[in-house]
Formats: sequence, C-alpha cells, structure tokens
Amino acid sequence: KQWYNAEYGSSGINAEYGDGDCFLNLEGIVNMQLSSKSVGIFEAFYNSVKPIQLITINLEVQKAGRLPTGVTTIPFEFPLKAKSNRPLYDSYHGVFISVQYTLHAELRRGILNKPILKNLEFIVEGDKVARNTDQPSIPFTITPQSLENIREIKAVPDFKISGLLDRAVCDIEQPLQGNISVEHSAKPIKSIELQLVRVETCGCAEGYAKDATEIQNIQIAEGDVMRGLAVPIHMVFPRLFTCVTTATNNFKIEFEVNIVIVLQDDHLITENFPIKLYRPTK
Repeated sequence: KQWYNAEYGSSGINAEYGDGDCFLNLEGIVNMQLSSKSVGIFEAFYNSVKPIQLITINLEVQKAGRLPTGVTTIPFEFPLKAKSNRPLYDSYHGVFISVQYTLHAELRRGILNKPILKNLEFIVEGDKVARNTDQPSIPFTITPQSLENIREIKAVPDFKISGLLDRAVCDIEQPLQGNISVEHSAKPIKSIELQLVRVETCGCAEGYAKDATEIQNIQIAEGDVMRGLAVPIHMVFPRLFTCVTTATNNFKIEFEVNIVIVLQDDHLITENFPIKLYRPTK
C-alpha cells in the first residue's frame, strides 16, 4: 500500500471471526545507527542516537462485539500528517538509516484468548516539487591527468574515455541516461560498470559519521569495447533503496554515481558524479 504526505490514508482490515475490540496503531520512525568503524570515534554520539518519531496514531476501529460469520472488512481512515513541523520523509531502507511506516492491527478477544496481531509496512512518498526541466547534460572526459589520488601518473596506462550523463538533478521516477565512449586505451578493457552509491550521514552536537555503500552495480559493457562506440547508459533508481535527497539536522541521505572501467589486469578507473534526487509534481 502506498500513501502520500498530508493526505488521508484509508483501507480496511479483513477479519473472519472475533468478539473483541479491534485497535490500529500507525507509526513512522527514522532509525539511525553507526557503522562499526565509527563507534569508537563517536562513542558519545553513539549513546545519543535515538529513533526519530515522525508520526504516531492510535485508533479503535471496532468496538467490542461479536463479528458476523464470514469475512468482515472493518474500514479505517487517518490523517497522514507528521508531528510538529517535521515533514514525512520518503520510505527508505538504507544500511545506517531507515525510514519506515508500519501499521499494527490488534484484535483483542477477551481475557482467556490471546489477541490476534498483524503488522504491515506501507510506503509513504513525501513532499513533491515542481519538475526541473532546465537541466543541462553533464559531459565528462576521463584521462590519467583527470584522476585523483594517483601517486605515480607514469604507472597509469594512457587512455581517454568520454561521454555524458543527461542530468545531475534527477527525477527519481525516471531512469538516469547518457552514454560513454572509449576513444583510446593502451591496455585492453575488461568491462565498464555503472555503480549507484548511497551516502548516509548521521550526526549531532558530538560529531558526524558519514558512510558510503553500494546500492547496485550494472555492467553496461563487457570485453574490450570498440573504440569510438557510444555505449548507452540506462539506470532505474530502485524503490525503497533510494529516496529523494534528504538533509536534516540529524541525518542526511545523498546519492552518487560511479563510472568504473575495469582493465584486463583488473586495475580500476573510477569517476564519481554526485547526483540529487527529487520527486516532481504530476
């Protein structure tokens, strides 16, 4: 089930039998944790990390009374609005940050019977913004001279790789597209890959911990690519594992794209492109 920020969520609970009260609890929580490499560095921060409660609603959807024979649908409705002035963020399943919205249904059946419990996660899409149509493409050229963190440039084989990405501010509902071309390379190429990376930052007054982890890796070319051939780039942003780029006082969720060229001797050539994701109004 999917709902949107500031709308009314409505659905129903199917019950086959029962003679007690039926309660519904809705909660939205941001959970944060530090990576193992950061725990020792930010010990004070580690102890202060607490889940952020975005929304909590408790409803009695069915008063005590015996349900009729067969399947009974108990309807319910609730306003999907966050506490205070905090917005509802996109549903997101990350490594160190997660944003989850869950419905907990409970059918109480008297003192002698155990209650029937059912949990269900639902998806929330947060605030939308106007579509940005004025986004220039991003041309790039990768050569030994353009690489960073190189100790000896003479040890890097000569190559020139060019291409473009269609935009850096991306509609999360549309694929990222572009092309890449190997103009020349002194060593044969094994493969060309497109890597999507999440950059999660957790922080407070004691400090910030920033971790980058891979979401997906797509091979867009295999073998020693024909020189001068424009290889198309096409990548869909996976649901739940990506969300709109989010920055708050307590955490940030950002995304990057890496173009990775693997040479025949397994040396890697990597070019990094920070991107911003947004969800446009229809």
